[in-house]
Amino acid sequence: MGREKSRRLSGSRDFRQRLVLATLTSTPITMNDIRAGEGGLRPHEMSLLRLLDKVSDQHVIDVNDTGTKVGYKPGVVIGGKDLEHDCGVHRGIGYFIEPLLLLGLFARSPLSVRLKGITNDTKDPSVDTFRMVTLHMLKHFGVPLEGLELKIESRGAPPRGGGEVLLRVPNINSTLKAVNWIDEGMVKRIRGVTFSTNVSPKIVTRIFYAARGLFNKFIPDVHIFTDHRAGGFLPNCHVSRLWRICSC
Repeated sequence: MGREKSRRLSGSRDFRQRLVLATLTSTPITMNDIRAGEGGLRPHEMSLLRLLDKVSDQHVIDVNDTGTKVGYKPGVVIGGKDLEHDCGVHRGIGYFIEPLLLLGLFARSPLSVRLKGITNDTKDPSVDTFRMVTLHMLKHFGVPLEGLELKIESRGAPPRGGGEVLLRVPNINSTLKAVNWIDEGMVKRIRGVTFSTNVSPKIVTRIFYAARGLFNKFIPDVHIFTDHRAGGFLPNCHVSRLWRICSC
């Protein structure tokens, strides 16, 4: 890591958060004892390092042969246009979107990246959660919605993936503002998505009517959108795990 003093950390806990905070604060870090005797870094963690390499410049990433030690000297987040990254099938695309959103806001130029892999699974937040909830929450922190987009072009289910999304993140010219957001308000409307891949369209229609019938018992303003993809990799059909419940 050169002559600069590096902050020494241990283990694999909070791997993404460590990389993001080190990048935003320009703090070199060294992570030791990463799953010693258990194979070191996992494939999705190596994939995250490769993604970080694509959106940054003037940085140094050093991984030892066993994958149990990572040295990271952050550089400059440059963003980029028309980038592509294969997230693999070990973790969902949501695992990679979270750090990209944080880093992309402070990049030198707007970020546009196409991510391929698993769009919906039980480990990570689904792409629907980011599109319908997270992106709208960012406006409360002063992030402009213009240029902020997550487009779902195809869905992919585990274990073979095959999904594809396009993420666009604008860069902000000022710091984020603090938010005192403790009033949950009253529920006024509910929005959701039912999706299916490689099964009969009738199944997603049945889910649509069943879900809307349940929510209509509590509130009349319910809109559930359907997304059926005939060319999915594996049979998969269920209601998106998180609904957008609006109180504004």
